Amino acid sequence: MRILFDQGTPVPLRDYLSGHHVETVHQRGWSALGNAELLANAEAEFDLLVTTDRKLRDRQDMAGRKLAVLVLPTTNWMRLRTMAREIAELARTIQPGEIGEFPLR
Repeated sequence: MRILFDQGTPVPLRDYLSGHHVETVHQRGWSALGNAELLANAEAEFDLLVTTDRKLRDRQDMAGRKLAVLVLPTTNWMRLRTMAREIAELARTIQPGEIGEFPLR
């Protein structure tokens, strides 16, 4: 699976996604893109977008998209690390067009 980390997604999460190809928005030169453009670009090359943008669900229609989106509750790696295995499992099972979200603990 090809996974794109949006800005704010802690890069150490990559270590829990072994077997997947992970790139960041910054590496792709897409840091300045708005959500609609980012989703269109990501959908052309990736299977999953991992983001911390909790407003994405309300602002973007995912129906019919080939891309899945995983929304993290925070950018804080120390907090996310406790959920890293659950995040990795959802990343493995999420389907195209779905938005998966984690509540803040």
